[in-house]
Amino acid sequence: MTEPNAFSTEKALKLRELAKRKKPKFVRQESWKYVRLKENWRNPQGLDNKMRMRVKGWPPKVSIGYRGPRIARGLHPSGCTEILVYTPEQLKNIDPKTQSARIAHTVGKRKKMQILSEARKKGIRVLNLKEASLQAKGRVKEKEGSPEDTEEAEQKPEGTGKPPKREKTEQEEKNKKPRTKVGEQ
Repeated sequence: MTEPNAFSTEKALKLRELAKRKKPKFVRQESWKYVRLKENWRNPQGLDNKMRMRVKGWPPKVSIGYRGPRIARGLHPSGCTEILVYTPEQLKNIDPKTQSARIAHTVGKRKKMQILSEARKKGIRVLNLKEASLQAKGRVKEKEGSPEDTEEAEQKPEGTGKPPKREKTEQEEKNKKPRTKVGEQ
């Protein structure tokens, strides 16, 4: 039998989302007044500080009441716990029902492809799949060939994006005055 106070993970995630919506943006006191003060939170410490004393009309102070439910802390919005993966062997320790993998940013393209194929075989969800697949597509494009070899490169005008110079007509060349040196006339 379950305890009456026990939350399900789904309910905890919903409560966390509600708490996040209600949470104000905590700003450093008088950061709105002086350009030299950033908005990064600093705890007010003066004796007569209005914000420290929580006077009405002043911004709210950080407190424990804005925290989300304990069950939902550290969970991904999908309800799974995130496991940081560096090698394909680390996927063996992941439970697909309660955990999901996130490929570390230091992992190279080749190993990312190995991790993705292993995760697909085992049915493990990869959270940063979009980033990994974009890099994989970039690798495929590199293998196909450089743009210099294709016909598209031939159609593109060479240069820096300026329009090509137009050729002068015979009439314009006849009307052109010859250049002279500074001392000559």
